Amino acid sequence: MSKLKGVLAGIVTISVGLILAACGNNKNSAAEDKTLNLSTTAPLDTIDISKSTGFGQTGNVFESFYRLGKNGKPVAGLAKTGTVSKNGKTWTFKLRKAKWSNGDPITAQDFVYSWRRSLNPKTASPYSYLFSGVKNADAIAKGKMNPSAVGISAPNKNTVVVKLNKPIAYFKVLMAYPLFGPQNKKVVNKYGKKYATKAQYQVYSGPFKIKGWNGTNDTWSFVKNNNYWDKKVVKLDKINYQVVKSNNTGYQMYQQGKLDLTPLSSEQVKNLKSNKDFTQYPYSLVRFLLYNFKDKNAVNRKALNNKNIRLALSLAIDRNSVTRKVLGNGSTLPTGFVATDLAKNPKTNVDFAKEQAVKNTVDYNPTLAKKYWQKGLNEIGEKNLTFDILASNDEADSDQLTQYLQSQWTKELKGIKINITNIPEKSSDSRAREGNFDIYLSHWGGDFNDPMTFMQIPLTGTSYNYGKWSSSKYDNLVKKAANQDANDPVTRWNDLVSAAKIVNGDQAITPIYQQTTSYLQKPRVHGVIHNTAGTQWSYKYAYVK
Repeated sequence: MSKLKGVLAGIVTISVGLILAACGNNKNSAAEDKTLNLSTTAPLDTIDISKSTGFGQTGNVFESFYRLGKNGKPVAGLAKTGTVSKNGKTWTFKLRKAKWSNGDPITAQDFVYSWRRSLNPKTASPYSYLFSGVKNADAIAKGKMNPSAVGISAPNKNTVVVKLNKPIAYFKVLMAYPLFGPQNKKVVNKYGKKYATKAQYQVYSGPFKIKGWNGTNDTWSFVKNNNYWDKKVVKLDKINYQVVKSNNTGYQMYQQGKLDLTPLSSEQVKNLKSNKDFTQYPYSLVRFLLYNFKDKNAVNRKALNNKNIRLALSLAIDRNSVTRKVLGNGSTLPTGFVATDLAKNPKTNVDFAKEQAVKNTVDYNPTLAKKYWQKGLNEIGEKNLTFDILASNDEADSDQLTQYLQSQWTKELKGIKINITNIPEKSSDSRAREGNFDIYLSHWGGDFNDPMTFMQIPLTGTSYNYGKWSSSKYDNLVKKAANQDANDPVTRWNDLVSAAKIVNGDQAITPIYQQTTSYLQKPRVHGVIHNTAGTQWSYKYAYVK
């Protein structure tokens, strides 16, 4: 994630939601067979939807107008129907009869209250940028307007009307994100500062509710929510979560029957690939390099602004070797900075990732890399360059990746010297945000199934554009897709493909790999829905057989 807030968001989605495991191990007990035991790499950081940085796991306890079904498609949630006006700027949602886990009715006003709370700068929602495009949302998030001015209203208790500044092509998918779900004002007021700090200081709108979470503990449960509107399809009674920090511990627990799904390290993948329980779940998270176009070092600024230098750095990376040998976890090769399996051409069904590709940009071509490198050095009048790679040592692969880049670039590119700064995420993020880096090893995970979730990164002036790359041609194409072409799916798509080709052709961002996580999964676990973006894991239909 481009260590931006949004970036972080995606990743937490991964680390918390992604590493899970399932079980129910005593075959003689029917009750036991309705229990999943899941593992996660980190404790839940928050259960306040306004303050969350991802819903990989908690999408099971909170629901919005829709939920994500298979293949990232929105399916029935709290809205019975959702209709959009001809100009694409007004959405009307009719709510079904539904209750909170405490028995209170869920009303249209709960959605209005929730959106206002999330956009209020005092709440400091890390995801408030996702409301952009809703009438007045940007101004409210910046503190320039009152939250009550946001374009959402409740003409009656069962109807929600949303006004947009412009049509948003992926709005329906976005409305499956729990961030846009309701909040119970009565409960927020009742608990005040204690709200959502423990499981019992919260109410739930999804298939499950949380029990036994106190804000810091390493174990908690999701229990079936008997007030959920669609409770008849929920087969599980309980999901137990436990923080398991090491893959080796997870593997041992799996062998002991304590986990039915456990993530594997690169080393384990090599040894367990042929195991009948081996399975893989992809995620639209791309690991990439950001270059600092406003580098404080004058020589490096000149170098990183040179397209030939950037192309040389990219073409010198053997991504096959990175995914197979350095990582060895099943991660895949990128075609550009937008993830594969995220979105398909509305007319031809071809993957966006295939269409964005620009020849000789992310291929391994040491001969061409050397040629571009020499050309670039001549153009800037330098013989030697020293770059520092900034990375977060909280990311499992940062050490391996930065060392690989250091040795690979030194081997292929004459006159280059690479230093590595591998520091905790908080520090690396803050340094990147302040522009204190030459090259930043970062990442971004998709929040929804549309290219726009990635296309926002390189826009001029966005908070995620740490490297400060800027192209008016790129900006205009993305703005065109978001404005005059927003209601024309094919033209909009073509705008975005052309825009992505600018970033990829320029190597403004250099992608290294797309994440896939490998697991062992017991064959008794069925009905788990996994998506590559947004709320990855859904257990609404899961069961153990």
